[in-house]
Amino acid sequence: MNILVTGANGQLGNEMRLLAAKSGDRYVFTDVNQAEGVETLYLDITDPEAVRGMVAEHRIDAIVNCAAYTNVDAAESNEALAERLNAEAPENLARAMKEAGGLLIQISTDYVFGKGPYNVPCREEQQGTPTGVYGQARRGGARKIGASGCKHVIIRTAWLYSEFGKNFCKTMMQLTATRPELKVVFDQTGTPTYALDLAEAIVRVLADYAAEAPAERYSKTGIYHYSNEGVCSWYDFTKMIALCCGNTGCDVQPCHSSEFPSPVTRPSYSVLDKTKIKQTFGIRIPYWTESLKKCIDNLK
Repeated sequence: MNILVTGANGQLGNEMRLLAAKSGDRYVFTDVNQAEGVETLYLDITDPEAVRGMVAEHRIDAIVNCAAYTNVDAAESNEALAERLNAEAPENLARAMKEAGGLLIQISTDYVFGKGPYNVPCREEQQGTPTGVYGQARRGGARKIGASGCKHVIIRTAWLYSEFGKNFCKTMMQLTATRPELKVVFDQTGTPTYALDLAEAIVRVLADYAAEAPAERYSKTGIYHYSNEGVCSWYDFTKMIALCCGNTGCDVQPCHSSEFPSPVTRPSYSVLDKTKIKQTFGIRIPYWTESLKKCIDNLK
């Protein structure tokens, strides 16, 4: 297959590059930013004609959209930009795939579950209750993809980290190595996601799609959840990062979210139920601490 990856220079896009090197498929990596040492074609996914042109030129069979506006706080004062990148751009990709008869894999977020008083893992069919512009735009993007009628797999994920770019894991590695003490919130509960694990799940979906080779409707079209297995708070996540790094000199203490005022209320409980993606695609998901140790070993 010919596979287009957007946002190729971000965390997930870079992990997709690693897997593409071992694949028999042809990958086309695009971004609006260039990165040293990797081949990246320029593509502005907010431009529908540019998207159509790229799809036609490279005879694209599937798109993996790793691009998004992810600054949750800044989105509150940049609503138009968040809407354009997280709702309108995915619609452009969906329409292009509808016209080409291809598959769109869209990455979404646990922030669609921001407001509800959840205390059991969130399932795909639950009504989203986003608390801010970011979550609302992401939910809107998923709705636009569904309305396009294209073959699609939308994967909601959470707490993404990797060896690439800026992320919570790398930040806490640095802070626990340089500060004598650190406060981290314990009243937001979810599950970290190692971007390489998510990329491997995406490759599994692509392989399934290629095997089915649907002319019209892909039988597995729909919304899925993916994060690593297990449950933790940001405090627990930080404690494990420090332990894996050997940063025992930093006194990490739990605190309330109210101690770090934010324009957006973060989800207090956004653990994702992964039953559907595991059963549908035969995926085994690693426990979160196992994947964290692998990532940190690669960063040391």
